Parts: sequence; C-alpha cells; structure tokens
Amino acid sequence: MAELSNKEISALINLLDDPDDNIFSTVKQKLMNMGEKVIPVLENAWETSFNSLLQTRIENIIHRIQFEKVLEELVSWKKKRSKDLWEGAMLVARYQYPDLNEAKLLKQLQIIKQDVWLELNENLTALEKVKVINHILFDVHRFGGNTENYHAPENSYLNKVIENKKGNPLSLSILYLLIAQQLDLPISGINLPEHFVLAYTDEHAAPELTGEDRLLFYINPFSKGAVFSRKEIDMFLKQLNIAPEKSYYTPCNNVHIVRRLIRNLISAYTRSGNTEKVQELEEILLVLDDK
Repeated sequence: MAELSNKEISALINLLDDPDDNIFSTVKQKLMNMGEKVIPVLENAWETSFNSLLQTRIENIIHRIQFEKVLEELVSWKKKRSKDLWEGAMLVARYQYPDLNEAKLLKQLQIIKQDVWLELNENLTALEKVKVINHILFDVHRFGGNTENYHAPENSYLNKVIENKKGNPLSLSILYLLIAQQLDLPISGINLPEHFVLAYTDEHAAPELTGEDRLLFYINPFSKGAVFSRKEIDMFLKQLNIAPEKSYYTPCNNVHIVRRLIRNLISAYTRSGNTEKVQELEEILLVLDDK
C-alpha cells in the first residue's frame, strides 16, 4: 500500500473530532499504524488547532504511538544476550519523557565516570575503590537520596535523577552500577524486598565458590555508599518479618533491575491515583516477564 502524503494525513486528522465513534476509531487506528513518522504532522495539527477535543485526541494518539514504541524496544532489549542497563533505564525514562536528550545525559555520566577513573589505581583495595566512587558521586557531584519526596515518580526516571541529583535506592544504585560497569569494577545489584543495594564481588575468590560466598561486602547507595555485611541484611529482613531467600543476598540481572524500576513507578502512580499510568506500566511489566 502506498504511503499517504502529508495532505492526506492532515485530512484524516481533521476527522478525529467526528461525533461518529466508528469513524473516530477507524481514523485513530490508521494514524496509529503509521507509527512515529506521523507524529510531526500530528504535532503541527495540534499547534494550529483551536479545537480542544481535537487537541486532546491528538495528544492521546501521539502518546500511544510513543508508548507502543517503548514496548517494542523493551521486548527487543530483553531478547539481547547482552542486556545493557543504560539502554533499559533510558527506555523506561522515554515512557514519560519521549524527547529526552540521551546524548546529553550520557555525557554527564561520562564526566562522573572520568572523575572516578582519575582517582583509581591498581593498588587500591576493593573498599578503597568504593570509597573513591562514593566521594566523587556523593561529595563532588552531590547526588543523594530524595528523603523529602521519596515516593515521587521522578525518583525512578534516570534522566530526572541525573538532572536533579536526587533519587531513590534503586535509581541511585543504577547510577552507581553504570559507573562501576564502565570502569570494569565487579559490582552488582541486590534485589532486596522494599530496598535495593549493591554488592562487590571478590575477583580473586576460589573458582569453587559461588553466589554470596564470592561477595566481599554490600553497598548502600541511598546512604551515600555505606558498606555493610550479610548480618545487616539478616537484621533488615527480620525487621520486615520476611524469611531469608537466596535472591536477597546474591546478584540479580539487568532485566530484574528494570522490572523493579517499573514496579517502583507503578507504586508511585498508584499513590498519586494515576490509574492510566498504572495500567500502562503494568502492560510494560508484562513484556518483561520472566517467561
């Protein structure tokens, strides 16, 4: 089928405020099927219209096209053997901020990484390397936990965390992880219930050791990179009256981290009563299912 011209697309857009629901549904689907390429024409129609119903419907169609794109790209991301954490976090951020400037954000991340790299050397112990990251991230660049507005959705969008220098335990851990990964430091995520922390793996551990036996210590980015041991996790779980499980002590993969990020957003929007976003995020969560 031949592609429609901008004039033909504009004619379709003018039918979006038709009182006949069947006509509206047909036109909406045709525009949706065109994907991202139709967005500039829709945006132009929105800017030149004084019809509030038409503008609202255009906004909804643009959002849904962008939403479907995020879904599609997350499915593709999950299928990749090497699931890049930065890419996964950016795809989640694009759900709310489709026009975010990824190049600018990546440049800011590179500056932090470079500052850490300049302070590292091969003679440092694992604990000393972590202290370097902590100093650069929390003292020099002044990142920290958003204790005043802990449940705000912005705390789970990495672009806003980098911009505002405030986040929740998971988003600060993701930022910490991204820096560590770029510097080839053996730091991984630990998916605790109601919290998220990191762990440092002993690179010189005996080959027969597995799981938590290979871990030197844990790191809490929400507490400015405080280092702690398994005993603290035991106490934390006891306070929550939760039975210990292996997954609470051992590294998780990037898909689990992104799923946790989405669950945090579902919780945040549930608190604010935004049922539409909750439904969409649950739809996103489904495509990242462990199946």
